[in-house]
Amino acid sequence: MSDIKKLTTASGKPYSENENTMTVGARGPVLLQDFILHEKMAHFNRERLPERVVHAKGTGAFGKLTVTHDITNYTRAKIFSKIGNECKILLRFSTVGGEKGSADSERDPRGFALKFYTEDGNWDLVGNNTPVFFVKDPKKFGDFIHTQKRDPKTNLKSPTMMWDFWSLNPESLHQVMILMSDRGTPASLRNLHGFGSHTFSMINADNERVWVKFHFKTQQGIKNFTGAEANEMRGIDPDHAQRDLVEAIGNKDFPTWAMKIQVMTETEAKDFPFNPFDLTKVWPQGDFPLIEVGTIELNQIPSNYFAEVEQSAFAPAHVVDGISYSPDRMLQGRLLSYPDAQRYRLGSNYEQIPVNRCPFAVNNYQRDGLMAVNGNGEDSPNYFPNSFDDIVADESYKEPAMELDSTIAGWYDRNAEGENDHYTQPGILFRKVMTDQERKNTVANIVGAMSGISGPKRDVIINRQLCHFFRADIGLGMAVAQGLGVTVGDNMMAHA
Repeated sequence: MSDIKKLTTASGKPYSENENTMTVGARGPVLLQDFILHEKMAHFNRERLPERVVHAKGTGAFGKLTVTHDITNYTRAKIFSKIGNECKILLRFSTVGGEKGSADSERDPRGFALKFYTEDGNWDLVGNNTPVFFVKDPKKFGDFIHTQKRDPKTNLKSPTMMWDFWSLNPESLHQVMILMSDRGTPASLRNLHGFGSHTFSMINADNERVWVKFHFKTQQGIKNFTGAEANEMRGIDPDHAQRDLVEAIGNKDFPTWAMKIQVMTETEAKDFPFNPFDLTKVWPQGDFPLIEVGTIELNQIPSNYFAEVEQSAFAPAHVVDGISYSPDRMLQGRLLSYPDAQRYRLGSNYEQIPVNRCPFAVNNYQRDGLMAVNGNGEDSPNYFPNSFDDIVADESYKEPAMELDSTIAGWYDRNAEGENDHYTQPGILFRKVMTDQERKNTVANIVGAMSGISGPKRDVIINRQLCHFFRADIGLGMAVAQGLGVTVGDNMMAHA
C-alpha cells in the first residue's frame, strides 16, 4: 500500500472527487466552493500561449440577426421585443482540438460562437455544430481536451489516448457517433448547423422562466466530406473553409441560418424521463418542436483578422436580461472558465478591445489592469455605492429565483442510476437518423480511427469501446468488430 500514489491538489492535499463537481442536489447547479474544479480549470486555461486553449483555428464574419417571429411570451429580452428588430452579430467558426495552423478539414466538432451586440449589452452564445458534447461535468473537460492534443512524450496526436478516454467514459458515445459520421468533416462552414448545445433559460415580462435550447439551421443545406475527401482536402487546401467563407461573402453570396428554439417548462423538466440539463443528450423534437425565431446572415468579412477575429472573446456568462442560465453542469463550469481564459489570453480588460466592446452604454467600477484603454473611468469614483455619480442598480432587471430540487450539497455521481443511459440516443442516431450510406461511412471512419490504437493496452481499449458500440446497436458493434478483425466472443456480448 505504501507504493500507491495518492491523487492530490497542486499543494499536495489528497482528494477523491476528481470527476464529479459538487452540486446542489443530483441535478442542481455547481457550487463555487468546489475548489478542485477551479484549480483544474484555472490551470487548464493557462496551459497554452498564445493560442486559445481550444478552438485555436478559426474564422469569423459580421452580419445581422433579423427577428421574424414573436417569442415575447417566453422572453423579455429587448432584442426579441418585436418582429423586424435587427441586431449586429459576429460569428466565429472554429475547429476544437487542432492548433492554429491545423487543417480546416480535420475530423473535429466545429465551434459556432455568436456575439450579439444588443442594447442591453453583448450576448455571447457559444456552441458547436453538434447539439451534444463528449462530457457532462466540467471537471472532465481538461482531461478530455488533453486526449485531443498531443502525447506528452512523442508530441504526436494519439488515437490511443483518444479511444482510451472515450472507452472509459461511455457518456461520450453520443458525441463520438456524431464525430465519426460525416458530420465530423463538414465540407464548408456555410453548410453546417449551429447549436447553443447547453440548456439555457428565458424569462418573460411576468418573471416566468422556461428552459430553452438554441438551434441555427443552415439555409445552404448540409454538405459534408467523406473521410477520404477530408483527407484529400488537407493536402489540397488546409484553409479551404476560411477561403470558402471569405469568397462567398466577397461575392455577396451571403450565408444565412434560421434561428429556432426548443422550449421546456419547469414542470415538464421535473417530469422528464432523463435529466434535461445533461449535455450528452438531446431533447426529442417530437416532444419539443422547433419554434421559429429569426434569421442570421453573414455579410461582412472583418477588415483585420487579428483585431476582429483573433482578439474576439466569447463567454457563455455574457447573457442579457430575459436570457439566463440553467443547472447544466458544463454550462455552470464554462461561466467561470471562459472569462478566466479570456483574461489570461487577452488581459483583464479584454472587453475594452473594440470587437468585444458593447457599442451601447457600459457603466461600472472596473479600473486599472493591463491595457486599460477606455479612459480608465477618468476622475469618476472607483467604488460603489458613492455620493458623486448617478449610476444606479436597476431593480427591474432582477431575475426570479431559480427553484432547485435539493438543499443538500455534495459530489453527486454524474452517471448515477437515472443518469446513466448513454446508449439509447446514440443507437437511435445510428438506426433511425443516419441513412444506409451514412452508417457505412460512420463505421469506416470508426474503424480507421481505432486502427491507430497501439501499445500494450490496445486490445483492452478496443474491447472496452466495442462493448459501448454493442450496447448502442448490435449491428454497429458487429460491423466495427469485423472491420478491426476482432472475433466477437460470448464474454463481449454478455457485457453488451
